[in-house]
Amino acid sequence: MATEPRTPRLAILIDGDNISPDIAARLFEEIAKIGDATVRRIYGDFSGTNLTGWVKILSTYAIMPQQNCAHPRGKNASDIALVIDAMDLLHSGHFDGFCLVSSDSDFTKLAFRIRDEGIDVYGFGEPKTPMSFVRTCRHFINTKNWLPILPSAGEPQQPAAPAKPDRKPPSAAIPLINKAIKHLNGKDGWVDLGSIGNRLTVIEPGFAAKNYGQTGLAELVKKTGAFEIRQKPGREIDIRVKSVPGKSGTAKPASAPKK
Repeated sequence: MATEPRTPRLAILIDGDNISPDIAARLFEEIAKIGDATVRRIYGDFSGTNLTGWVKILSTYAIMPQQNCAHPRGKNASDIALVIDAMDLLHSGHFDGFCLVSSDSDFTKLAFRIRDEGIDVYGFGEPKTPMSFVRTCRHFINTKNWLPILPSAGEPQQPAAPAKPDRKPPSAAIPLINKAIKHLNGKDGWVDLGSIGNRLTVIEPGFAAKNYGQTGLAELVKKTGAFEIRQKPGREIDIRVKSVPGKSGTAKPASAPKK
């Protein structure tokens, strides 16, 4: 009898000095979509008050704290400890992927090294994360939209509301989708939408349809108005660039409409 494929084993390494504990619930929800969070560690100086928020929820999410006393020159001790542990875990050969939870460019080289071994790296951080780190990850998720909006001083306390996401118009995705189609070079210009989605995360690790106000890639493609769509048997979809009127041969890539 055929056995089900093994769930990918993941090592979750959190830069506690650089990430808010308010994202914890959503963080592990997203990680569960990727695989099994086998190792869960957070790095920082837990002897002070800066990481109190994380301390309160360590047991809730089964996160193991890795204590590193802060030195006068900064928090490099925590970063170094995270890197050392990552290399030990990498060479154990027990993991299929690493989730680096930080907005710090210091971990760019680490991400490169992990990927050199053929292991996937998933990044989680805020928009301030340097692009060097973002592009090194197989997929990078912006955590800003997970944070609650806090009331200003003097305002009455209200239940925390989700932060309003930074959204781009669907037309802003056209150049990326054009590039993905060109990379895949389908027959007669038609390319499977699933392949497009995979290619987009390679071209732009932080890509997500929700960044353009849409619930999925199919909806985003339709909203752009720049692509032909055909439904294959079942639920599979192919797309290609719309032909430019009066032109023959290969369709010219569509561009975002001028405002």
